[in-house]
Amino acid sequence: MPSNNQNQSDALVFFGATGDLAHKKVFPSLQAMIKHGYLNVPVIGVAKSGWTIEQLRERARDGITKFGGGVDEAAFKKLCDLLIYIDGDYNDDNTYGQLKAQLSTAQAPTHYLAIPPTLFPVVVTGLGKSSCAKNARVVIEKPFGRDLVSARQLNEVLHQEFPEDRIFRIDHYLGKEAVENVLIFRFANSFLEPIWNRNYIQSVQITMAEAFGVEGRGKFYEQAGAIRDVVQNHLLEVVSYLAMEPPTTMYPDSVRDEQVKVFKTIPPLNPANIVRGQFHGYRDEPGVDPHSDVETFAAVKLEVDSWRWSGVPFLIRAGKKMPITATEVFVKLRKPPLSKSGYEGRNYYRFRLGPDIELSLGARVKQPGPLMAPMPVELSAVKYGTADEMEAYERLLTDAMVTNCFLCVRTPLRLHGRLSTPSSAIAARWRTTSLAAGDRRIHGSWQPVSVAGTIRSSSLQQPRTRHEGVAGDHES
Repeated sequence: MPSNNQNQSDALVFFGATGDLAHKKVFPSLQAMIKHGYLNVPVIGVAKSGWTIEQLRERARDGITKFGGGVDEAAFKKLCDLLIYIDGDYNDDNTYGQLKAQLSTAQAPTHYLAIPPTLFPVVVTGLGKSSCAKNARVVIEKPFGRDLVSARQLNEVLHQEFPEDRIFRIDHYLGKEAVENVLIFRFANSFLEPIWNRNYIQSVQITMAEAFGVEGRGKFYEQAGAIRDVVQNHLLEVVSYLAMEPPTTMYPDSVRDEQVKVFKTIPPLNPANIVRGQFHGYRDEPGVDPHSDVETFAAVKLEVDSWRWSGVPFLIRAGKKMPITATEVFVKLRKPPLSKSGYEGRNYYRFRLGPDIELSLGARVKQPGPLMAPMPVELSAVKYGTADEMEAYERLLTDAMVTNCFLCVRTPLRLHGRLSTPSSAIAARWRTTSLAAGDRRIHGSWQPVSVAGTIRSSSLQQPRTRHEGVAGDHES
């Protein structure tokens, strides 16, 4: 966490001050930073809404009340004292002139772009022309371009105004307590290393299920889809945590070194190992093309072609309008030889990443009674009722302001080519083929009826509801 050092930023600028992300995440995080003693510099919000500073303060109060656990009057008063608002068009040089004037005494500001990705180049260029980028750092969040070409173009624009060590490409998902717990659990326990390989692990499955739909974000989702929204970033980062070799230290650069190695060992995706689906009613959402073939569900099978993981399938599944809301990693171990005697079942590790947090081991013990028969039990190392959604954004802003960003990703992870976007063959297939009738998944089901072949045969595990008991292997 931050300390008094020469690297700390002396001003925080966030573009998109009147937007949804600021309302739900940024303002609650700013209050939390003040409460924890991590924010005592000017906070400058920039947007084009025709608002006054009083309206922005009311918007901040509303967001903190609804999404930040309630207003702390002392911390909120300090936030209001620090808050400055610039109402201006991002394409207008005068907007950046006003920003330059407000930053007159700041020597190392942080610019956080809480705006649509299409505006990243506009704002970055404006910061450069006005000298607001001098000795500053910039924070941008996914998606980093729509495809490999646009990602590289964005990278070129960024490097024209900011050196690489001052560009923070963040993935807030990495800041979740449960996700970081996966990393610690892997490397802080010696009992795990001997079995964490192809000799003992049959498959690794990652599911991000959401019971809700696009919730008014149809226009955004039309540009993203499930694969760009969560698979190519959040869930692939989780894959890297599960598959990486031990880092030399737990400093961010050492961890990212090992993540890069994992991404380089994943072969290009085969179109036959990807299934796309769309929930009924998506095309009726505001902002959605009535003939849209954008996927709201995706199942992907990939491999990590390394000595440790050769032959072990990594299965990723993400979708909206699923039976429950849950994000879970399920590491299925190979069956013991004892199964030849008629005993079924296998061991597993379950990493529940949200909305509750759980790290558990599935085991077999003797069933009470005269018979020599096993029964399933689950041993929990960690079990919390809820995951802290807010902490990730608080940590993001705090870490970025002291240039110690564990939540950031390095350029090669996004511009590696084979993983940052679907391959050219897959992209071509998407452009020319609409979702088949079998891919139109009904509400409340786990997958389209066409989930079959290699993905189906790997036995996708359904996440349990929060109160469901252990009942052995529920393979679908």
